[in-house]
Amino acid sequence: MFFARIFLPFAIGYFISHLFRSVNAVVSANLITDFALDAWTVGFLTSTYFLTFTVAQLPIGIALDRFGPRRTECVLLLFTAIGALIFALANSIGQLSLGRALIGFGVASCLMASFHAFAIWSPQARLPFLNGAVMAVGALGSVAATLPVALAVETIGWRQLFFLLSATTLFIAVIIYFVVPEKGQPQNRLRLRETVSGMQYIFKSKLFWSVLPFSVAHQGSYIAIQSLWAGPWLSDVAGLDSALVASNLLTLSLAMGVGFLMFGYLAKQLSHHGISTLSVWVCAAILFQATQIGLTFEWINFSRILWVLFGLFGAAGMLGYVTLTQRFPLEMAGRVNTSLNVFVFAGAFGFQSAIGGIIQMFTPVNNHFSPEGYSTAFKVVLCTQILALLWLFATTSWRKETIDVPEIGSGANNNNFST
Repeated sequence: MFFARIFLPFAIGYFISHLFRSVNAVVSANLITDFALDAWTVGFLTSTYFLTFTVAQLPIGIALDRFGPRRTECVLLLFTAIGALIFALANSIGQLSLGRALIGFGVASCLMASFHAFAIWSPQARLPFLNGAVMAVGALGSVAATLPVALAVETIGWRQLFFLLSATTLFIAVIIYFVVPEKGQPQNRLRLRETVSGMQYIFKSKLFWSVLPFSVAHQGSYIAIQSLWAGPWLSDVAGLDSALVASNLLTLSLAMGVGFLMFGYLAKQLSHHGISTLSVWVCAAILFQATQIGLTFEWINFSRILWVLFGLFGAAGMLGYVTLTQRFPLEMAGRVNTSLNVFVFAGAFGFQSAIGGIIQMFTPVNNHFSPEGYSTAFKVVLCTQILALLWLFATTSWRKETIDVPEIGSGANNNNFST
């Protein structure tokens, strides 16, 4: 019952979210040709997804706590369907940006709605695994955005692909509306003023501000590179053709899916032995940073394995959400996750645009963006991650297992579905 009516519908929603997030890594070559785009414009166009995604987060957190994940996600996916339609019909950069912005706004609730639904209907001990599992399904969306998308673009063209994605998104919204049950939750009876006032407890938490920079640097840069710049790097730096670029992106996405499952499972199992979720995340983040050394110094002979490791260890960034969700009351789960998410995706927008801006500073080589530009941009990203990790180590509040948050509701996790 839980799998069919809770997990699967939200997982499908997150699948399409990931597909939209990553699709520009493959179709960017077509957009560059059709619209004569430079590096900065490519980065900005793709990152408008993250801009509107970010703006939507805090209102979504309030909506999730007041109206539940079912109704919130259904309404927003309608915007995604409209955005994909506009993107398919676009004849200018402005229209492309509008379509991409609406897509980002519409899928902004997909992951947070999933996390919120699991927090409602599943015991907290299972959250790391369930969150990892839904993100693994999302990674399959990124897999679909590699070779399958490349084949679709070659066969029917990128415009027809987005027409198809628009119709698919509308269908997913209908599935969620009719399959997912309503849940009578204590937090849904809160007045709006009480719901909004709960945000102050989150933003006053030392734990939140200790974890935040680390999460933004890790997850934000990971999303920014995986969803766009990995593809151009493979083409411009490693010198691969479109088929090999798509193949490498496929293995990257598969590794990401494995990483989501692996770290979700590890965090769940190691918690029984007194090892915190955050400790697992920190260890994986150090390996993630080590992997990027090879990318910044352009070890192109090992490009596939480097991107596989990038996908694998970068996936551990999702443990930041679990770390906070486990330490705040259940009735604040939506606001906690989206409060973190707003900064993560603002970071993704910033990283994705900044990488494009840095690359644009260097003279193109043989009609390709400069390898030196990529190297410089990736070094800046890596230094940012290292500084954020040092910030985490310099603070002490992250070591606490609980925080003092005034009780707003019962906080009970009364599940109607067996897991």
